[in-house]
Amino acid sequence: MRGAHHGEYKVPGGKLVVVDLEVADGTLRRVRVAGDFFLEPDEALDAINGALEGAPADTDARGLAARIDAALPAGAVLVGFSSEAVGIAVRRAVADAADWTDFGWQIIHEGPQSPALHMALDEVLTDEVAAGRRPPTLRVWEWDRPAVIIGSFQSLRNEVDGAGAERHGVTVVRRISGGGAMFVEPGNTITYSLCVPQSLVQGLTFAESYAYLDDWVLAALGDMGVRAWYKPLNDIATEAGKIAGAAQKRVVVGAGAVLHHVTMSYDIDAQKMTEVLRIGKEKLSDKGIRSAKKRVDPLRRQTGLSRAEVITRMIASFRSRYGGTDGTVSEQELVRARELAEGKFSSARWLARVP
Repeated sequence: MRGAHHGEYKVPGGKLVVVDLEVADGTLRRVRVAGDFFLEPDEALDAINGALEGAPADTDARGLAARIDAALPAGAVLVGFSSEAVGIAVRRAVADAADWTDFGWQIIHEGPQSPALHMALDEVLTDEVAAGRRPPTLRVWEWDRPAVIIGSFQSLRNEVDGAGAERHGVTVVRRISGGGAMFVEPGNTITYSLCVPQSLVQGLTFAESYAYLDDWVLAALGDMGVRAWYKPLNDIATEAGKIAGAAQKRVVVGAGAVLHHVTMSYDIDAQKMTEVLRIGKEKLSDKGIRSAKKRVDPLRRQTGLSRAEVITRMIASFRSRYGGTDGTVSEQELVRARELAEGKFSSARWLARVP
């Protein structure tokens, strides 16, 4: 870890923190913090740099934040960032973490596909990124039928009303990531996946990576006039309540990769959802739904845009920040995904692995 290191951390909903440093004899040296944040008084920046100088290089973000807090002059004001954000930027510098703009992103938005194939594509594309055979990828999904997607560790019978799902023609599948059940219908849901190298989230804790990978979509929503924020651990919320939920899966083969996928509610048939999912009153409230007897349209109402236009603007916002070229799933990837969709994700054994 000798030599110069550079790390950046964009605070979700806040400002960019940049750290340049060296590591010598296991300690931080020549630390310089910068960014587009606001800080008063001016000498507080020298205090932050001084607090980090000589710190053990393996100190975690909270430990670094404690050193900064102890060194800040009385009455210091940090706007758009925090001492812990500086600690995270330091950890990313020491780990030589990559930045979004270090990659040539591929963006995939293809036609409607089955729920099982979507589950399989997530697994295949993330494996390909981990192996270095595919660039980091943003994939926007289109659904060919209504579905319920349960988390990897959820109980099938506790989460899904089988009779209700059959009555409404809803396909039930289990994904490879954890988290809660999602009810989706074509035209009412916006779902996307990020398949990224492990290096992009290097230096971040599991929880911090959720906020970091969600930040671009908060900005995209802001471009459409929607004020949205990250709600730990894995939700995106607006004044209308929760509008999206995220889930992750880590792949440790090769150089490692992270699958981060998000389901956003453009429109919700709340009555149907409660007949398919076993949802209590507490969860209904969490989804911003007071009554199951109506439709809830958080993104449609807040943007005033069609679902297609919301997706178009999301992709444009991503591309304006990080670049990206239009891509497709390769024939080889599709063959493997179809095999997984049939052999794993459509099997009763996988679906009921947690009965």
